[in-house]
Amino acid sequence: MHSNYCQTTLWANIKNQKNRDNIMRSLLVLLLCLPFLVNAQDTGLNVKDLFKFSTVYGAVNGGNSLSDRDIFSVNTGTLNEAVVETPFDYSIIFGVRKIKRLGYEPKERFKNGTENSFSDAATIGLWENKLEFLFQAEYKRQQGQNFLDQQHFVRYVADKWMVKVEYLVDGFADVKYFESSQRYRQEWKGLSFNVGTAQRIAEPYGYDPLEEWLLSTGNLHYTELAIQEGYSVQFDGQGGEEYFNPSGNSVATSTEVFEAVVIPEMLATYSERKRNELDWKLNHSIVLGVDYYKYSRTFWLHGWANIMPYHLDTKDEYSYHEYNGGQWIDYSGGMVFGYWLSKNLGLFLEGKYNKYWNRTWHNFSAGINYRIF
Repeated sequence: MHSNYCQTTLWANIKNQKNRDNIMRSLLVLLLCLPFLVNAQDTGLNVKDLFKFSTVYGAVNGGNSLSDRDIFSVNTGTLNEAVVETPFDYSIIFGVRKIKRLGYEPKERFKNGTENSFSDAATIGLWENKLEFLFQAEYKRQQGQNFLDQQHFVRYVADKWMVKVEYLVDGFADVKYFESSQRYRQEWKGLSFNVGTAQRIAEPYGYDPLEEWLLSTGNLHYTELAIQEGYSVQFDGQGGEEYFNPSGNSVATSTEVFEAVVIPEMLATYSERKRNELDWKLNHSIVLGVDYYKYSRTFWLHGWANIMPYHLDTKDEYSYHEYNGGQWIDYSGGMVFGYWLSKNLGLFLEGKYNKYWNRTWHNFSAGINYRIF
């Protein structure tokens, strides 16, 4: 029943694909249904076994954001003051995961979505010949901006091959893509090497909607752009001015506030709208990777790396080949390292780094622990 529903929903979306949102929705439906599609095959699995050892979690997190910022301006000898307020940060997260816990990972009593699970980005897990998956969505407000971040993946690792399908949305890093890869793998002296192909669907990264508004000096003609977008200004004849948005609402009473607050928002909205008008692009790439994992109670090292050195040139007007002037290298990697030098003193270093197209996103953590007995 699950498999019939998934296939029917996917086919209904595909038949009505008229823009990239429908395409991405169809791919996301396929990714969410993949465990059930696998379950429907003659594998001996059932739904209970499929979700055995998985964790369903949900949480609400919050905290203060940037402090209020005062902006001052002077008009005809009069000092004007405005306050830029940033509301508190919060997140609402929901997810389900079935990933075998690595030896160095703590057994949390509860999952609240704020954990740094660097190992989730690894190509290969501890399980072989068993399906692993993660489906997580998080609606959050960070530094006054709202995001709907998502991380979904399904992974199957066999003795000599592996497949992984992933969908990632990171609003703060401004990156969103769908990726699948099929790889041959070979182990050698603790290392797991893999090679294969990867397919990625994403917006045409490299396209700059603001390029046409650059002046010969290299500066951005944002005033003309704001007027085109419907913004207006009224002068009171005494050196003061008031700015209005396309809806006719007042948004600033000084040039300083308009340029510091309104213009950045206008540019972001304009750029996003222009990018959304373009179709998503399909990238075919060669991928090579390596994974390593060793664990003991006093020492552990987990590392992974992937590189895409070659990408099929489709000769599309908005392909990244056009913006880059040819081939480029995309890569990702991460490491989790821990070492107890003695019963008291320990060191740790963990993090991950991604570079896809002209987007980079990363995080890390490092430190020293000293236990007093």
